Amino acid sequence: MAKSVTKAIGILTAGGDCPGLNAAIRSIGKAALGTYDIQVIGIAEGFHGLINDQTKVLGDADFSGILTRGGTILGSSREKPFAKKDTDPLAEHKVEMVLENYKNLHLDCLVCIGGNGTQTAAYKLSQLDINVLGLPKTIDNDLAESDFTFGFMSAVNVTTEAIDRLHTTAHSHSRIMVLETMGHKAGWLALYSGIAGGGDVILLPEIPYSPEIIAEHLINRARKGKEFSIVVVAEGARSVKEAEQRKKDKAAGKKKKKTSGPSAGYQVAAHIEKTTGLETRVTVLGYLPRGGTPSPFDRQLATGLGAEAVRLLVKGEYNRMVCLKKGVITSVPLEKVAGKTKKVPPDHALIAAGRLVGTCFGD
Repeated sequence: MAKSVTKAIGILTAGGDCPGLNAAIRSIGKAALGTYDIQVIGIAEGFHGLINDQTKVLGDADFSGILTRGGTILGSSREKPFAKKDTDPLAEHKVEMVLENYKNLHLDCLVCIGGNGTQTAAYKLSQLDINVLGLPKTIDNDLAESDFTFGFMSAVNVTTEAIDRLHTTAHSHSRIMVLETMGHKAGWLALYSGIAGGGDVILLPEIPYSPEIIAEHLINRARKGKEFSIVVVAEGARSVKEAEQRKKDKAAGKKKKKTSGPSAGYQVAAHIEKTTGLETRVTVLGYLPRGGTPSPFDRQLATGLGAEAVRLLVKGEYNRMVCLKKGVITSVPLEKVAGKTKKVPPDHALIAAGRLVGTCFGD
């Protein structure tokens, strides 16, 4: 059996669940334990389990039959060891507990599988004498330095299927159907599924929209005899007016985000029905795209990323995030990822293609 610099690792999955987490756990576990005899310790419920010492030594049986299973066998949470003191008075103690448990478990490295918050926390831990490796997962696909994150394509498949199903209802009843997807800061999911599903209007957080332009586009479709339309809205989409207000007063924008009220999809639908007189219905997918069996692409990506993580562990190359760049699985320093959000560029090829085929982006 080949020798490894790393002898023991801990694995945690943090943040929102998504398809492909178990595929990644399986890849890391089978490669680390089966090929290099690296001890693998599973940490329950993300950083919460590391803080409270909820751990279990994992064996071959734990990695069997989980490739196609959704969710995560380790459990997850949104626990943040570096929470601000004004929001979490125990924040300092949590970091101390993480450091203590890491040492008590005799870990050589902590493998953190998660999105933006998780990778940022992993980077901060790397500054505190903890070796870490990150794996990029999120259905939002908004992690910097990676072409795709696993979980994204599975979510695109689910969302596209929802659009396909809404098409038949919209056609049958001559309605405007508004579909709201996840995506607070980045509209990758709305863009990819919207283009794949033939959305007539696609609204993204990166492109502030004009309600009047949307209404005009839908009225013109109706005049041409197209009596139904599909509008795909990312939950973080905002109008030009809202975007300007947030620039002037960011604090007010954050406060509004926390208050209850109509979501982006319902706001858009209300305006459409009021200004066009066309019957409009809303579907909010919510958590649906995050659950279920991972797509073949996500199984492959998660497996490849996990295997690359183990190759780094064997060589003792820590404090990096494995990623997919230009179609090649590689890795980058965590400092290039932490605190950054990958947004959809206005000149993205799919946006350009959408405009050419008549898709309205509200601008």
